Amino acid sequence: MAIRKILLPLAGVASARAALGTALMLGARWRAHVHALHVRTDTRDVAPLAGEGLSGAMIEEMMATTEKEGNTEARALSALFDAETAAHGIAVGAPVRDASGAVGQASAWFSSIVGREEELIASEARLSDLIVVPHPKSAEEVASADALHAVLFDSGRPALIAPVEPAEMIGSRIAIAWNGTAESASAVASVLPWLSGAQQVRIFHSNDYQRQGPAADQLASYLELHGIAADITEFRAIDRSAGAGLLAAVTEFGADLLAMGAYSHSRLRQLILGGVTRHVLEHARLAVLMNR
Repeated sequence: MAIRKILLPLAGVASARAALGTALMLGARWRAHVHALHVRTDTRDVAPLAGEGLSGAMIEEMMATTEKEGNTEARALSALFDAETAAHGIAVGAPVRDASGAVGQASAWFSSIVGREEELIASEARLSDLIVVPHPKSAEEVASADALHAVLFDSGRPALIAPVEPAEMIGSRIAIAWNGTAESASAVASVLPWLSGAQQVRIFHSNDYQRQGPAADQLASYLELHGIAADITEFRAIDRSAGAGLLAAVTEFGADLLAMGAYSHSRLRQLILGGVTRHVLEHARLAVLMNR
């Protein structure tokens, strides 16, 4: 299935540049419509967080400050959006269709709305083919990670974590992290549209990573049915970290896109004990396509 709609949640300028460049590059590649979405905090949600002991005037001042900061951020993001779309030659507006009604070229639109970020992003993501999110480490903004988790846990759609720095190409050398789980199978389904155009595809597996389910050679046979030739590499954990071993092997391969399942174990377990998903989120520099 071709990618026709890309959602790009934007929290702040510090984390937006690489993600916006990534989304627009992919929009041009797929002739897709990119919706850049900024969610401003609803000032009515600020009052309950203020706690007791604050006067009405103090709460009103906090609400006014929150609204002002949100509007300032929205203007800055809109200016960045205008500059980046112009630089990429992307039409701004509704999807552009040819005489037959088919989408003929890439387009993009920026909107800034008020609401609860996680709820709105998850809702918008459900009718998007791909959600590009800023890398959680690209800024100190917690919202980048919140957007990612909203997509992974409440949309049923794939999340593409943008690289920390803008990339010239994504999808020429594709790595697939395989451990036999439903999450990794979902990642394979999402990356299928990319594989036919890749120069090389490699499946990465490890005894330290494998769960109950099909083995890597079975995945390779499945991809052959789709006309995709993929080789197989076994990686080893580094200092008992399967995530570190995976990233080292993927880096050596020279991948510009890693497709993998997310949170095969619970998110709470990964926060406490660590895990492959957590390690990749904290240390990956390349684009990562994640599914849950």
